[in-house]
Amino acid sequence: MGHRLFMLDVPENVPIAGVARHLPDVRVGRLGPYFVIESDAPLSIDRRATGVRHAVWYSFVAGLDGWRIAQWDKDALRTEER
Repeated sequence: MGHRLFMLDVPENVPIAGVARHLPDVRVGRLGPYFVIESDAPLSIDRRATGVRHAVWYSFVAGLDGWRIAQWDKDALRTEER
């Protein structure tokens, strides 16, 4: 897998990791205190599917490797190639 999104491994972010686990060709693992979401293809995570509040949604990304954010609004987070 090529590209990674990092988010802190805290209870508030568990629902986001859970939704990401069910996306096609995506692997969710851990590295130190972070969840690592990995994929060769860009991601699209639906906020409503995660059930998290806006404050959690707009603060969950800790870092990116190989992607940039194309969309991050009240509906979804979508990445694209850098």
